[in-house]
Amino acid sequence: MKFVIAVIIFSVVILIHELGHFLLAKKNHIEVLEFSLGMGPRIISTVKGGTRYSVKLFPLGGSCAMAGEDAEDDSPGTFNSAPVWGRIAVVAAGPVFNFLLAFVLSVIIVGCMGYDPATVLEVTQNSAAEKAGLKKGDVITEYQGYHIDLGKDLYVYSYLNELKEGDTIRLKVKRDGKEQEISYKPDVNVRYLLGFNRSDVNSMTVESLIKGMPLEEAGLEAGDVITKINGVEVPDGNAYEKYIEEHPLSKKPVTITYERNGLEYEAEITPREYRTPVSGFGYNTYSEKTSGFNVLKYGAVEVKYMIRTTILSLKELVTGHLGMKDLSGPVGIADAIGDTYEQSKSEGTLMIWMNLLNMAVLLSANLGVMNLLPLPALDGGRLVFLVAEAIRRKPVNRQVEGMIHFAGLMLLMALMVIVMYNDILKIF
Repeated sequence: MKFVIAVIIFSVVILIHELGHFLLAKKNHIEVLEFSLGMGPRIISTVKGGTRYSVKLFPLGGSCAMAGEDAEDDSPGTFNSAPVWGRIAVVAAGPVFNFLLAFVLSVIIVGCMGYDPATVLEVTQNSAAEKAGLKKGDVITEYQGYHIDLGKDLYVYSYLNELKEGDTIRLKVKRDGKEQEISYKPDVNVRYLLGFNRSDVNSMTVESLIKGMPLEEAGLEAGDVITKINGVEVPDGNAYEKYIEEHPLSKKPVTITYERNGLEYEAEITPREYRTPVSGFGYNTYSEKTSGFNVLKYGAVEVKYMIRTTILSLKELVTGHLGMKDLSGPVGIADAIGDTYEQSKSEGTLMIWMNLLNMAVLLSANLGVMNLLPLPALDGGRLVFLVAEAIRRKPVNRQVEGMIHFAGLMLLMALMVIVMYNDILKIF
């Protein structure tokens, strides 16, 4: 069932993308040779009005094959025979239709569930935030210079702009219909850490060690099992959490007992101080009902959020904050859609539909943005050549353009293989 749902969502998103190319090609009198969903051999095919409509074996893509699209042929009815601005419209239509699909689905979601305003729900008593004048009920409209429309905007920008000690939080909030600015240096939360991650919340098995932290320096390794702290047994995660709550870690050394390959070892370590700035306020992450024009407004805002998040993720990838392991291809996305379906079943039919529609919005907006990247073989790469042609008033050498797009396609295919391999490793 999970696979079927993933295929349906993929197919709809890709079908709408290719439909954009198809409709604008017809509008500009360009002959469409084949309009297909999927890749590989045809399993269903029919010819109508000079166009072959096909469904292919592998539901991992689609195409709108136009006459003369990848050749120097400019005879009537071919892609190159259309005016340059018409060709630009044809190429841009795929991503634009993805954004339109995302908008329509977002309007449905907002109409049913509402939206999540960035409303302050609580302000920590005697905190720097309270002293600066922040109040419960304030609606945050700007954070650190970034415009905020939704609670999830605030989450994303807080995550991407991690506070450091000494930083100043700069907010704009709306209160009683008026906007005002609030700024303050956040309080600092001081904790003492051992420096390890557990394989499970209920387990005391070391999954990984934080480089340069006490346990790593003491020689512990992934797979070791911590059994005691200062002689007190911690058989599971609950016992560990209870011990830390009753005996907060400090600068005082502690004795860690751990097992490795059936043998017991001890290490005396000094917990490391970890200072974290805290904002001093909590904000809304739940949806509030809305109606009328606001449904359209916040439908557009949701699409804006998805597009902006995709662009920010690409920026993180380029700057090295994200790596290849963080990318997902069709296999990983299908798995995520399946997980969303399974996790939503306990919440009822409405939430299943809403969460799956939300995945479709994310996928559609993501596909639109990715296709507009100015890379060879993508719609964005083709647009670069077409815009250059419009400016120069003559086409770029078609043979050179074709070679560049072919090279880009090969690189994209290689990237897809790597990403799919990573997806399979993550799942299995």
